[in-house]
Amino acid sequence: MKTTTFRTIDGIFRGAPFHMVGDGFRVSNYFPSGNNFGQRFSPFLLLDYNAPYEFPPSHHTRGVGAHPHRGFETVSIAYEGFVEHHDNHGNHGIVGPGDVQWMTAGSGLLHKEYHEREFSKRGGTFHFIQLWVNLPREHKMHEPKYQELPKASMGRVALPDNGGEVRIIAGDYKGVQGPAQTFTPIHLFDIAFNKGGIAEFELPATYNAAAIVLRGSAIINGEREADEGSFVLFNNADGAIRIEGMADETLVLVLGGEPINEPVFQYGPFVMNTKDEVVQAYADFQAGKMGSADF
Repeated sequence: MKTTTFRTIDGIFRGAPFHMVGDGFRVSNYFPSGNNFGQRFSPFLLLDYNAPYEFPPSHHTRGVGAHPHRGFETVSIAYEGFVEHHDNHGNHGIVGPGDVQWMTAGSGLLHKEYHEREFSKRGGTFHFIQLWVNLPREHKMHEPKYQELPKASMGRVALPDNGGEVRIIAGDYKGVQGPAQTFTPIHLFDIAFNKGGIAEFELPATYNAAAIVLRGSAIINGEREADEGSFVLFNNADGAIRIEGMADETLVLVLGGEPINEPVFQYGPFVMNTKDEVVQAYADFQAGKMGSADF
C-alpha cells in the first residue's frame, strides 16, 4: 500500500488584534503586520480578515473613501454581507455572499469600497476577506483591470462521501478550473466541509501555500488541529495537503502560488520593486496622473 507523504507544516499563526479600516471593515491583519512573512508568502502581500461581525442599521454608508493603488491586485471575497465598489476607470460592482471581486490596480487608479446601501440600512452580519496579490515587474504598469466573479461562475468539486464541496476561485482542484485570470500561477479556493469530510490535494513544492480556518475546526495532515482563526503555513516541500473538517459547516480558505522572486518595496497604497518607483507613484498620484477622485 502506498503511504502518502504530506507537506510539512511551518507553523500555525493568529492575526493581529482587530481594528477598523475606515468605518466599515473590522479586520485582523494576518500579514504583513500580524506576521512578518515577507517574501516567505509571495505572491500574497496582505490578508485582512473581517471575521463575522454584526453591524447595526445605519443611514450613513460605512466604508472607505477614494484612495489610490499601484503595482498589485486586490481580491475581495464575500461570505456574508454586501460591498459596493467604484473606481475612476468606470468600474462598478456589488459583491455579496459567494462573490469575489478581483481588481488589478496595475499602473494606478483610485477606488472606493463601502457597504452596499441597502445592506447598510438594514444592518446584518458582515464576513469578508481582502487579499493583496503582488504583480511581477513586467506587469506592474499594466492597464487597470476589473474582474467581477459571481458565485455562479466558480468551479465546484464535491468531496467524497458527502464530505462537502470545494469552490475554486483561481487555479484548479482535481482538474476543475476557477474563473479568475491571474498574472502568475495562483490557487485560491475555499472548502465547505461536512463533519468528517476530507479534501486532499498537492501543489508544486516551490509554491508557497497556506490555509486559514474561517469557521469550525480542522485536522491538517492527520496530525495538527487548527481551530477557527488559525492560519496554517506550509513549508516548501514535496507532499500532499490533507484537510479534514471536524464539525459541520467548517470553512477553510486555501491559498497557494508561485513566488515572485523580485525585490518588493511597499509604502502605503503602492507596491513596487524600488523606493524610487514608489516615490514616482506618489508624484504621479499628486499630479493627477492616476485620475480624479471625483467619481
